[in-house]
Amino acid sequence: MSKGRFGVHAGVRDWVIAVGVAATLLVTGVSGQHSAQNLDLLGYALLTAGGLALAAGRRAPVPVLAATGLCAVGYQAVGFDVPAVAYLFAVYAAVRAGHRTITVVASVAVLAALPLAALASGLHDTGEAFAQARGALEIAWLIAAGAAGEALRQAERRADEAERTREETARRRADEERLHIARELHDSLTHQISVIKVQSEAAVHVAGKRGEPVPEALLAIREAGREAARELRATLEALRDDDTTPPHGLDHIPELVERACTTGLDATLTIEGQRHGVPTAVGRTAYRIVQESLTNIARHAAATTASVRIDYRQDALALQVDDDGKATPDNAPEPGIGLLGMCERVTALGGHLRAAPRSEGGFTVQAELPVERVS
Repeated sequence: MSKGRFGVHAGVRDWVIAVGVAATLLVTGVSGQHSAQNLDLLGYALLTAGGLALAAGRRAPVPVLAATGLCAVGYQAVGFDVPAVAYLFAVYAAVRAGHRTITVVASVAVLAALPLAALASGLHDTGEAFAQARGALEIAWLIAAGAAGEALRQAERRADEAERTREETARRRADEERLHIARELHDSLTHQISVIKVQSEAAVHVAGKRGEPVPEALLAIREAGREAARELRATLEALRDDDTTPPHGLDHIPELVERACTTGLDATLTIEGQRHGVPTAVGRTAYRIVQESLTNIARHAAATTASVRIDYRQDALALQVDDDGKATPDNAPEPGIGLLGMCERVTALGGHLRAAPRSEGGFTVQAELPVERVS
């Protein structure tokens, strides 16, 4: 909902209207005709309450409708011949909120009670009491207030419908574009990566069959081909995702650690705290942080060991990835696209990321992601 409809500005406007109506009723009551029942204080209180009740009309239209109607009948009964202006505003608010049937029933009851209240107060004789009561709350004004509320309700409904249609159209176009990108990636990259993967696998196989030592560069090419194929497949799955396929998350991190071990890195995973429901976006970000950290260690750190630690806290998920590579506080590596991407993901979730060399040597990536528990 927009701020103008239910926000701070709307609340201020409601209070301004309520105070204005209350002041108008009080002025009319002070300067108007009174009966001789010595109930002026009660009458003024009912006039004020009827006007101020309108401040809650947006949040509770039906109770405000009842309150303003009772106040109108009440100050007529104690001798104040004042039009039921606050009730007209309440009728408008109730119809705008969609409570048409309740408003009609309440209005019939108020129309029936007002002449009796005016008659009981001794303001007029029988014939004049009915005429004055109808003057205080004319049926035409009731119809006009209800019609205005219904017109605005219909306009708001059409505006909401138009906004929903625009969102659906934008979502459909985004889905079409995502599928188009997936097709382009598949056509342009899948074949080339498959060729690299197959050729490197074949070269390693031939070298092993001949008993020749396999060059480290060739092994690196083979592993990079495998990783690229996995990443491309995951990317294509994400692009084609229709929200029914679960994305990579916390449950897939052990696979990342095991895969890192196959490259010769001594990688370990430690999990602390009690596992609880974690939003999908947090789990996906945690997976990407660990994935990017282990990839950087394998490619750039010249490390022999790496440790991944996941800590489930009361209101946050903490991650830490350490290595014993060549980075030092005096020789900090330049942040690459991977680190920048991690920072953007963490910041988008309202978390904190620290990526820096360790004092004892090596590099550390530490992230804290706020968690609102899900069932």
